[in-house]
Amino acid sequence: MPAKKEAKRLEKEAKLAAKQLKQAASAPAAEKKAKVEKEKKTEEPTFVNTTPKGEKKDMSQPMATGYNPQAVEAAWYDWWEAEGFFKPQTAPDGSGKLEGIFVIPFPPPNVTGSLHIGHALTVAIQDGLIRWNRMLGKTTLFVPGFDHAGISTQSVVERRLFKHEGKTRHDLGREAFLDKVMDWKNDYQSRITNQLRRLGGSFDWDRVAFTMNPSLSKAVIENFCRLHEGGILYRDNRLVNWCVRLNTTLSNLEVDQKQLEGRTLLNVPGYDPKEKFEFGVITSFAYSIEGSDEKIIVATTRPETMLGDSAIAVHPVDNRYKHLHGRYAKHPFVDRRLPIIADEMVEKDFGTGAVKITPAHDPNDYEVGKRHNLEFISILNDDGTLNANAGEKFNGMKRFHARREVVKALMEAKLFIETKDNPMQIPICSKSGDIIEPILKPQWWVKCKPLAEEAIKRSRAGELKITPGQSEADWYRWLDNIQDWCISRQLWWGHRCPAYFIRIEGEGNDINDGKNWVVGRTLEEATERAEVLAAGRSFTLEQDEDVLDTWFSSALWPFSIMGWPEKTSDLEHYYPASLLETGWDILFFWVARMVLLGIYLTDRVPFGEVLCHAMIRDAHGRKMSKSLGNVIDPLDVIRGLPLEDLHQKLYEGNLDDKEIAKAIAGQKKDFPKGIPECGTDGLRFALCAYSGGGRDINLEILRVEGYRKFCNKVFNATKFAMLKFEPDFIPIDAAKLTGSETLVERWILHKLNFAAGEVNKCLEVRNFMAATTAVYNFWLYELCDCIYPDPNVRTSAQQTLHTCLDYGLRLLHPFMPFVTEELWQRLPRRSTDLPSIMVSRYPTFDTDFQSADAEEKFDLVFAALRAGRSLAASYNLQSNIQLYIHVQTPEEKALFESQSSTIGALTKGCTKVEVIQESSSQIPAGCGSVVVSSSVVVYLQVQGLVNLEAEVAKCDKKIDLVRLNLEKLYRVISQPDYQITVPEAVQLSNEEKRKTLEVEFSALQESREMFAKLQ
Repeated sequence: MPAKKEAKRLEKEAKLAAKQLKQAASAPAAEKKAKVEKEKKTEEPTFVNTTPKGEKKDMSQPMATGYNPQAVEAAWYDWWEAEGFFKPQTAPDGSGKLEGIFVIPFPPPNVTGSLHIGHALTVAIQDGLIRWNRMLGKTTLFVPGFDHAGISTQSVVERRLFKHEGKTRHDLGREAFLDKVMDWKNDYQSRITNQLRRLGGSFDWDRVAFTMNPSLSKAVIENFCRLHEGGILYRDNRLVNWCVRLNTTLSNLEVDQKQLEGRTLLNVPGYDPKEKFEFGVITSFAYSIEGSDEKIIVATTRPETMLGDSAIAVHPVDNRYKHLHGRYAKHPFVDRRLPIIADEMVEKDFGTGAVKITPAHDPNDYEVGKRHNLEFISILNDDGTLNANAGEKFNGMKRFHARREVVKALMEAKLFIETKDNPMQIPICSKSGDIIEPILKPQWWVKCKPLAEEAIKRSRAGELKITPGQSEADWYRWLDNIQDWCISRQLWWGHRCPAYFIRIEGEGNDINDGKNWVVGRTLEEATERAEVLAAGRSFTLEQDEDVLDTWFSSALWPFSIMGWPEKTSDLEHYYPASLLETGWDILFFWVARMVLLGIYLTDRVPFGEVLCHAMIRDAHGRKMSKSLGNVIDPLDVIRGLPLEDLHQKLYEGNLDDKEIAKAIAGQKKDFPKGIPECGTDGLRFALCAYSGGGRDINLEILRVEGYRKFCNKVFNATKFAMLKFEPDFIPIDAAKLTGSETLVERWILHKLNFAAGEVNKCLEVRNFMAATTAVYNFWLYELCDCIYPDPNVRTSAQQTLHTCLDYGLRLLHPFMPFVTEELWQRLPRRSTDLPSIMVSRYPTFDTDFQSADAEEKFDLVFAALRAGRSLAASYNLQSNIQLYIHVQTPEEKALFESQSSTIGALTKGCTKVEVIQESSSQIPAGCGSVVVSSSVVVYLQVQGLVNLEAEVAKCDKKIDLVRLNLEKLYRVISQPDYQITVPEAVQLSNEEKRKTLEVEFSALQESREMFAKLQ
């Protein structure tokens, strides 16, 4: 596009100007010029940051010859932090400023590993909003922190321990293992902290939190105790999702459903990788009816569970089985009678109409077992082997080996009927990939229904806003169907349950019964409560070995980081938070639970707004996965990384050799030349530009690199513009109109003002794509196209240029914090300026800068200017460019004549601009043309510079195309009901199109005749 070519021109001019200054300073001999130019092409030395930590970068040195992200981004973060810019700026009494308070609790990343590109999106959006609100004058607080991530962290450390030392956690013991995990946590917390700093997050690091810090751990204990005291938390022996591989319970939200279309052979973690097991089939078999030769046929997708069957259910009105009501079937492998029961949950028209019931291993059967007081027979050990309840033959056998053996045994007993394909879903652990088993476990549960009812009520009352709309719909649907939440986890890493079993001496009290448990904030409180229950009997207290679900602690995040349950100043001033921004995929894992517990514990919705960002996928739309090699460390994008180094990083994780080979192949395909250096600013801007409200982002590194080039354009354009200021130039104290501005000045200020209005409006509604587009377009297609202080009004033009640079950089700052600070610090200072761009006022819409008249007039001039450039470029003309602008009215002639010097100055190589109102016959022979509007045509002198025969042919093609478009338009406007049915605005637009096309048709015909005559 012409604007892009013009930006390149400005880049080259900036480089040329810098070279000339350098040459002038050293006064080299003429004969050494070639040598100097050759040296300029050599690579610049590697940047070394010499600024002492926390001190301001020295801006007195000349600007670099080109944009270097490493050099630009160095030192600023430490200076910002040392100056206290990240801390909330308050009123004298410690309260928030009059402009308001804006608080974001940063979603604490897990200490399982380094941040990935999804976290970079989180920082880009949240820090962008924090910086924007800070510049609007508000008291802002951005609280950083880290999550202990119980299951994830423990499992990654266990895998690493076994991979490198061949040991399990049980070999080390609980305390020694927890020391290992804490070492891991400290290492990765340090790494993540470095990543967050490099990403430019303006966090208040003095408030950094960790979910297992003493103050936050105290909040977790208080939460547990209050919920128990309020009857919301209870203990029960219920079905849970059991992961054999991790040996722990999982919540429903931590279980993925894998869809199978039919018979499928799968590997299962914990078995020989060469061994595969059958899923996606349904097996039918028969039970013999006691006291007869009759059999009843049932079916199951999990044959091994028949070893835990305790009944067979049929529908009460199914005539086929009415005679069997109250009778028994015989189990073929264990000494057990199975009552035949009638229950309406049975679909009598599905299959045989008879259903095997395994209450201890199936959620539906569990409910049937409760209704009919059936025996709950657990057949599975925690390690995935079958226990004695499964019978002597199967005792100790691994569950999926037992599946095969049960089918064999049924065949031998002549009870096997058939196996058929069965489309189905199987539950998979999202952490380990293991097949989930429903088993009975005594656990701690949170009663969610009453909490959800209050959350729905407050959400509908407007106390909570959720965007985008799709996420809001998901929110109500999930809360309406919420189930109780199991919070017990059979892990070592995490908050141990503050619950104690009362073992009364000489009595066999049931450990599964919640009545035999007490909870306490301290052992002393628990003992006092136990003494009341023991009523003088001797007892001992045994603390629950389990830890709490990670989400049980992170659900307290918005208020626990503010000091809750203590009544702190932070809790008073900064809670509830203004915004919670996160991925839509954890809306229920985390966000909903924060709302449920926030309302219950503090009687306030913990944040006023929830913003759900998209999930980042790779360029092919695939989910990021270490085994695919497409997980991207944001620091690798910032610094760049050769392909070989990208491969090497794979060996630092827990991938096996096969997975590493697969990942290397993926990296070679996606990053054949490695990852290019994009810098923090380019990465942040790209991620915001991707954020348009969708649910997925397919990230292409080349697009990120494109925004690094935009940083380069901003850098060089500012550098070029700085050459227009004399050393003694002083900008006026406030950016305002003086009344002496030229048309182009009023136009660019109007465009700046429009961009400011658009960016603020878009950020208000969280449309980051539109916000970045507005500021991008201002810089690239407006400001960079008219950096030209008119020498006739130099003072006014310089002030206008300074205002555009100053405010333009401020508009960019929330998205590109580093390069904007670097360039802003080099601008001539106003006496009213604050020390940093990040605490300067953000530009907002100013009616004084609004000028519809200037916009209308110079938009036409600018269109002609761009048309002239484009025409010259199409003929590959770079010098002696002669433009003729043909207009229709005296007003247009006066306008273009007043702006002819501007058009000439902003068209590289232009030597002549002539405005003609008279007949087009006044246009010199041998001109190419381009139509700007129905009344303006730009001509370019090309005689003697082009192939005339080719130009005639080119005109013929264009004439045919315009004729075709005109004919289509004529057909539309000649419709009988056109004047009645077509909106007036569309009619006016079509009329303007018609006039423009007719002018273009006429101009092309004239050009054709002109070129034909010259042949």
